[in-house]
Amino acid sequence: MSSTSSKTASPVSFAQFADTWIPESDAVANARERAREFGITSVSPATSRFLTFLASSLQAQAVVEVGTGTGVSGVALLEGMTPGGMLTSIDTEAEYQRHAREALQESGHEASRARLIAGRALDVLPRMSDGAYDVVVVDADRSEYPAILSQAKRLLRIGGVVAFVGVGEDDMVADPSRRDPEATAVKELAGELRGDSDWSASPLIEGDGMLVACLLRRD
Repeated sequence: MSSTSSKTASPVSFAQFADTWIPESDAVANARERAREFGITSVSPATSRFLTFLASSLQAQAVVEVGTGTGVSGVALLEGMTPGGMLTSIDTEAEYQRHAREALQESGHEASRARLIAGRALDVLPRMSDGAYDVVVVDADRSEYPAILSQAKRLLRIGGVVAFVGVGEDDMVADPSRRDPEATAVKELAGELRGDSDWSASPLIEGDGMLVACLLRRD
């Protein structure tokens, strides 16, 4: 149904609405503050709510997160997962994960629901079980995104979803002149998702942008 209004909504004003529509918990606010102290850019509030929605809509029981940070996205994912669901979160910085653990505890989640692994994702992911996960969320080194996509395809169940966060940061995809390693990798990721019929993919504009894809089949 088309709108009869001649006015166009401002993307900036709607982004502000999306970020404040549902107030964040004290645990998430504290995790954001810790992230700022470390100089980490956390996912936006709208992205955080999307991750909760994603986990909830899939009734996720097993989720993999690449890029723990100080726990903002981890808390969001656990809020949407089924009771007793397990979050496995990987980060190269054990100090960040210590604060993420505090955020998860402040949010009221049992410590046993989160397995935090300090290490490089491409070293850890190959040791994880095939087809055992409902959601994979990636917010880490952009240059590793194409390689992580291959791992996500193996890890996800059919109907599972992968979400790559931050792909629109600094016009990495949109600017054809960007040829640095991160921008090149993100462009490669976008091309692979678009060209592989095993995935149903879509870009989303929340925060710094996401590429989200559902696994339809596996070769």
